[in-house]
Amino acid sequence: MNASAAPEPRPEPRPEDRPARLTVGVVGAGRVGPALAASLQLAGHRPVAVSAVSDRSRRRAAELLPDVPVVEPARVLALADLVLLTVPDDALPGLVEGLADTGAVRPGQLLVHTSGRYGVRVLDPARRAGALPLALHPAMTFTGTAVDVQRLAGCSFGVTAPEELRLAAEALVIEMGGEPEWIAEDARPLYHAALALGANHLVTLVAQSMELLRKAGVAAPDRMLGPLLGAALDNALRSGDAALTGPVARGDAGTVAAHVAELRKHAPGTVAGYLAMARTTADRALAHGLLKPELAEDLLGVLAADSTTAADGPRGEE
Repeated sequence: MNASAAPEPRPEPRPEDRPARLTVGVVGAGRVGPALAASLQLAGHRPVAVSAVSDRSRRRAAELLPDVPVVEPARVLALADLVLLTVPDDALPGLVEGLADTGAVRPGQLLVHTSGRYGVRVLDPARRAGALPLALHPAMTFTGTAVDVQRLAGCSFGVTAPEELRLAAEALVIEMGGEPEWIAEDARPLYHAALALGANHLVTLVAQSMELLRKAGVAAPDRMLGPLLGAALDNALRSGDAALTGPVARGDAGTVAAHVAELRKHAPGTVAGYLAMARTTADRALAHGLLKPELAEDLLGVLAADSTTAADGPRGEE
């Protein structure tokens, strides 16, 4: 068989590159931390402590990490060789500084954050205290339930680490069933913006679409959208802009104008988003030769006129 027909399998980490069996702690029992710790447990590591504040986070920790004690963050660091900092992005710098300033960080301790926005620079206060800094961001949406552990299989992780820790970082990701993808420190914000643009905004678009279908009388909008959106996603991942279809890509200005009129009547809160996405779609379709220039003029004229109306129109109905 031709060797170029299939990609070479990723080599397993060498024994000397695998992390030793580690005690694992979690600071921040949101949706991500307990799932990652449970995945590491399946790989043979041992969760020993978790910090959780709200009742919901405590229940989540109890479900995914049964019998693991809930303690203060400083105690987590005292007990664990590998500490997962799984707090919101904006809280991460202050948490790291606080842990370092209070002497909670131990030399040689692996300190891992899961923020997509930051690389390892945000961990510099802990690094100066002797910690080994890693940034391991799973490119996955989390539910806070056991299903997340299963979804980590084949999940890409954005990995940033000092060069001397790169193999250890990649080995941890592989042990969780993930695929490491190296992201340069300065590229982390762009990397995270790309994921948010695709995943987070997709949820908003799907939720709005389902609401509109219900208003149109569709009894099961999820069943209607599932095959359509699945095919659209598959086509987009395979073909990029060449997968564009629909009235904008075709230059059907009249249809787009009718859409906007109906949205303004039944769901005015969706108009601005529809117009913004339609303009972006038109620009990309035009640039890739999918939208004929002679049709683009009328279409863009409709979008520009409706954009002005949306900006100047009454806000009370929203």
